[in-house]
Amino acid sequence: MSEQATLFPALKYDDAPAAVAWLQKAFGFAEHAVHKGPDGGIAHAEMKFGNAMIMFGSTGKPDPANPWSTERMGIYMHVPDIDAHYARAKAAGAEIVRPLADTSYGAREYSARDAGGHLWSFGTYDPWTA
Repeated sequence: MSEQATLFPALKYDDAPAAVAWLQKAFGFAEHAVHKGPDGGIAHAEMKFGNAMIMFGSTGKPDPANPWSTERMGIYMHVPDIDAHYARAKAAGAEIVRPLADTSYGAREYSARDAGGHLWSFGTYDPWTA
């Protein structure tokens, strides 16, 4: 039995509903979960290929409190002990762009930029079991 991934590329598409169909047709991805947004876009989607998974959604309006609102690509990593991970990142001087907090979907997570300016989120959300 293969282990499930814990590192997930996170993407934004101008036309996320079309991206679902295209990723299936062109690359062989299968839908794991697709949550539609109120504006006809996709609030959050998960597509899998073997033991790999990507997460994505529709681009939206900029929100200063949420760096993901304007980021086209980043990484999400499932971390069971998120409080210890957050403390380590802060102690190392990581640029925290979204502080550790509980989410409306039952996870606890934060976002930071790496040394190259790339956006990462770390949290307890596990799309394999959600």
